[in-house]
Amino acid sequence: MIRLKKALPLLLALATVAAAAETAQEARVKQLIEPRMGVGIKVDSITKTPYGGLYEVRTNGDIFYTDENADYIVVGKVIDAHTYKDLTKERVDQLAAINFTDLPLDAAVKTVKGNGKRVLAIFEDPNCPYCKKLHQTLQAIDNVTVYTFLLNILSDDSVVKSRDIWCSADRSKAWNDWMTNGKAAAAATPACPTPNDKVLALGKKLRIVGTPTVYFSDGSRTGSALDAKALEQKLASLK
Repeated sequence: MIRLKKALPLLLALATVAAAAETAQEARVKQLIEPRMGVGIKVDSITKTPYGGLYEVRTNGDIFYTDENADYIVVGKVIDAHTYKDLTKERVDQLAAINFTDLPLDAAVKTVKGNGKRVLAIFEDPNCPYCKKLHQTLQAIDNVTVYTFLLNILSDDSVVKSRDIWCSADRSKAWNDWMTNGKAAAAATPACPTPNDKVLALGKKLRIVGTPTVYFSDGSRTGSALDAKALEQKLASLK
C-alpha cells in the first residue's frame, strides 16, 4: 500500500488532470455563474452532481449549487430523501481530506486502548452532546489511539472545562471522567498554559465548523454520526 505522504504528488497530479477534464457544459456554467457570485469572488470549480440536475459550485472552500443556466444560486444542504444522508456534508468531508501526519498531535489529549495500533483524531468541545454520544460509541472500540483536540467553540465555559482537563495530571482520565460520568476536573489556575489558541487556529484552517469532527489515519474526515459497527468497519478498512 502506498503511504499517503508518498501518494500526495500522485493525488495532486490526478487532481490537475480532473480539473483539465472539465466538461464543456461545466465550463459554460462556470462562465455564467462567476460574475453573478459577487464582486471579487472567484469560482474554483464547477462539477455536475448526480442529483436534481444541480451543479456544484466551489468557491473559497464553500459549496453552493446552481442550475445549468446559472439562473439560481442554491445555498444550503442537499439531503437524500430516501436515506436522509446529508450529501453536502459528505462532499465537504471528502474535499477536506488531509495528511494525518501534519496534525500537531502534541496539542491533543492522547488516549490509548489495547495495542493502540489504529489511530484517529477527533475535534471535540466538552459541552457538545454529540461528542459525548461519540465517546460512548468509542467505549466499544478496542486497540485504538485517540487524539482529542479540545476545540472550544460552544461557550466560554468550554474554555474553562478544557483548561482544567488539559492541566490535570492525567489528561486522558480527566477527559474520560467528564465525557462519561460528568465528573469535572479539578480547577486549574488561569495561568496554566493550554493549546486553546493553537487548536482554534487549526480548526479554522481545516474549516471545522462543528463538533465532533473525526479524522482517520488515511486523512479522510467525517462529521457524521457513526455507530460502533460503522466506526469499526472504517478502522478495519485502514489496515
